[in-house]
Amino acid sequence: MARQSGLSLYNKVAVETASVVIRSYSTSFGLASRLLQPRTRLQIEAIYALVRLADEIVDGVAAEAALPPEDVARVLDALEAETRQALNTGYSVNLVVHAFALTARATGITGELTTPFFRSMRADLLRTEHTAESFNDYVYGSAEVIGLMCLQCFLHGTEVSEERGKRLQEGAQRLGAAFQKVNFLRDLADDFDTLGRSYFPGISVGSFSEADKHRLLDDIDADLLVSGASIAELPPAARPAVALAQELFSELSRRLRATPARQLRSSRIRVPNPVKLRIAAQTLYTHRLRRPALRGTEAGRQP
Repeated sequence: MARQSGLSLYNKVAVETASVVIRSYSTSFGLASRLLQPRTRLQIEAIYALVRLADEIVDGVAAEAALPPEDVARVLDALEAETRQALNTGYSVNLVVHAFALTARATGITGELTTPFFRSMRADLLRTEHTAESFNDYVYGSAEVIGLMCLQCFLHGTEVSEERGKRLQEGAQRLGAAFQKVNFLRDLADDFDTLGRSYFPGISVGSFSEADKHRLLDDIDADLLVSGASIAELPPAARPAVALAQELFSELSRRLRATPARQLRSSRIRVPNPVKLRIAAQTLYTHRLRRPALRGTEAGRQP
């Protein structure tokens, strides 16, 4: 058996590292990603791992490690600089960044999408409240560009018409926006009490009302309606995973709507794991996926 080259081994370890991140941090995202073909799954995991790494810097882990605010900002700046360099060179000493660079360079993800992402992450260090304009910019950078990155992985090697591409891009952005807004709503209390943030413009956490809740959920459901309509235009191999993610967050939206507004000020609503598995089974049946998609991540395959 031929000896594995140093770079091949490094790539393998980087990809495996990214897979560990998604399995550790997100049951919903991890469950949906398992419905993808191995190569695409590992690419999506690499994107998620970089996003998670930046999230952890701004959402308190760096502060818990006793870094002062100015050092937290420098760490985020360093991560962006490392990512930018890795996109150019294809190498990073940071395994998560290296895995992301492998995916980005293979699928054409560029700084056009990573720059808005890091801008939104930086906003978490600078803003505690948002205007309508800053909120839209934040959601675009923190969520919509992630949807666009994933779409590039799904479409890699596939030719689509300009009109179909535009519909798929809108669907990806609206799905990312819905995910982010749902997370803001269910994390309403924790974001305010722990991080001192209030994301929704014009919403007071202390006086959050039923009218506020339904207005926000109407906006989320409008996003999900558009994203759901675009799933049928995705390549067949990507549809089950995206449909599952759509259904999981639709279920969360329904649960949030059924929860009294006063309860959202003090608790975090979740979709229980048995319900997630039931939704996954229904999605598999609907899309007639006849392969063992729910097995563990196939590690070691380069994106």
